[in-house]
Amino acid sequence: MDSSSTSQADPTTALRTATFTRSDASSVPYDNPVTASDLLLGSYDPTKLHPLAGLEDKLDYLLLDDEKTSDLPGSGTAIPSRGWSDDLCYGTGTMYLSGLALGGVWGLREGARRPLAASNARLRINSILNSITRRGTFIGNSAGVLALVYNGINSIVDQARGKHDTLGSMAAGALTGAIYKSTAGVKPALAAATIISSLAGLWSYVKRSV
Repeated sequence: MDSSSTSQADPTTALRTATFTRSDASSVPYDNPVTASDLLLGSYDPTKLHPLAGLEDKLDYLLLDDEKTSDLPGSGTAIPSRGWSDDLCYGTGTMYLSGLALGGVWGLREGARRPLAASNARLRINSILNSITRRGTFIGNSAGVLALVYNGINSIVDQARGKHDTLGSMAAGALTGAIYKSTAGVKPALAAATIISSLAGLWSYVKRSV
């Protein structure tokens, strides 16, 4: 085996015989080199270092159906909604929690003012807890049922009319109140329809005004 083949096969010999040259740094074609001082002083935008920088107008974004809001005319209010499912779930949950809190405050006030046979702290606490449990669950359940029926009817009315407005909300509120108090007689049903229709119209006006 000759010496040339031995030098090619032996890495140590190749490294010893190799020669290295140092190029001039000024010959490197940098137009505007970025230094650490530019980044620290804020004179350079770090977002330009991203590979997709400057492509904002050339990218096509996907609009997912799960994030798309309702395209029904008049539905663009202060509270965005993706359709009847959002209104049904969020509206019912919000009203139930609000009714629970309102009933709890009512029960707390009622239990604190209720006269007791004996002045005892344990009896007073028991009275307050009983009142909160009774009033809170009653108001919360009632508000949740009203919101459930109202949002269901309101979605049906909007789809039938092809738009979402205050008139449709008031009609849904009137039907909700009439159904809720239908077993109590005509006058209570009309009174409930009037009250809930007014509240629905007020709520619809507030959503559009904010």
